Amino acid sequence: MILYLDTSSLVKLYIEEDQSTEVRRADKAAEIVATSKVAYPEAFSAFARKHRDGELNQTDLGKVCDALRDEWAMFAVIDIDEKRAGDLAVKHKLRGFDAVHLAAAVTVRTEIADVDVVFMSFDGRQTAAALAEGFRVTA
Repeated sequence: MILYLDTSSLVKLYIEEDQSTEVRRADKAAEIVATSKVAYPEAFSAFARKHRDGELNQTDLGKVCDALRDEWAMFAVIDIDEKRAGDLAVKHKLRGFDAVHLAAAVTVRTEIADVDVVFMSFDGRQTAAALAEGFRVTA
C-alpha cells in the first residue's frame, strides 16, 4: 500500500496534534509514503506558524524542522503536474495546493499499476474530491 499524505497529514508526523496517532499508524503500515513537492515548504510554514502562535518553542521548532529535513529523502516526492492540478481545482472546487496534492496522488496511482494508493487528508473538501477520484481515503 502507498500512503499519500497531504501537508496536514505530514505535519502530524512531526507535531503532536489530534489524529497524529492515526497518521503514524498509517505511516507504519505503508510500504511507501508519498507526498507532493509543495508539502515541504507548506510543512515548514505550518511549523513556523505554530511557533508564532506559541505552540512550539524555539528549540522544538528547530527539532521538527531538522527532523523533516533529515527524513525528506525517505518520502516518495511527487513533482507538480500543474495542468492536472488546475483541472482538479475546477472540477472539485479545490484550493490551489489541495488540487496539487490530489494531482500528485493521481500521478502516483497512474504511474504505479496494481498498488493500492490511500489518500490521507484532514480537509473535508479535499477528502471528498479524493473519494470522487476513486481513492480510498483515511483521516
